[in-house]
Amino acid sequence: MIQAKSAMVMVLGVVLPLALAGCTTSPSAAKDADPAKTAAAAKDESKSALGRLLETRKEFVIPEGTTIRVTIDETLSSNNSHAGEIFAASTSESVVIDGNVVIPKGAKVSGRVVDAKESGRLHVPARLAVALNSIEVDSKSYDVQSSTYSLKGRNHNKRNLGFIGGGAAGGALIGGLAGGGAGALIGSAVGAGAGTAGAAATGKKEVTLPAETRLSFRLRQPLSVSVRG
Repeated sequence: MIQAKSAMVMVLGVVLPLALAGCTTSPSAAKDADPAKTAAAAKDESKSALGRLLETRKEFVIPEGTTIRVTIDETLSSNNSHAGEIFAASTSESVVIDGNVVIPKGAKVSGRVVDAKESGRLHVPARLAVALNSIEVDSKSYDVQSSTYSLKGRNHNKRNLGFIGGGAAGGALIGGLAGGGAGALIGSAVGAGAGTAGAAATGKKEVTLPAETRLSFRLRQPLSVSVRG
């Protein structure tokens, strides 16, 4: 019995100081905390949670055929752009459905170059075609299927024929004055060659879409967009 009492006293001697130490440190830690900061943090957390609960989103479907107007942010050209290239733009007008702004003015847009062909020197006109790729609304990107905006350079066949024909006529005249007959034939051949060279040197006509150009596209498929309420 005496041994049991001694063991109990020893246990109490070890546990009691530890318990007392725990009781004394908790109030100290609570005292060191800044009540104002603690209250502010709790308030912010409560607001954030309430905001998430109250935030509503609504789905809108933008119909096929709706016009999307954009302003491109960079220059595109038939001789410097390439098919598949992505370019930046932004909406120049809001898209409104049933009185609701579904796509705001200034929304980020990405477009793609569908086709780009450098002008040929004799008969191949330049080509440039672009379409919409995606639109960003409320930090979410939506893929877009749109119509294509195309540019084509002037066909300069008539202009080239004028150069070539004029060169041949001039060569024939010079050849005729020089010797007539065979000289006229030689002069015509030389003149035609000179005219062809002139057409090749001056016939290139590229097409360009400068930065800040406004373009219009039509949706080829309906576009579903989620908007904050």
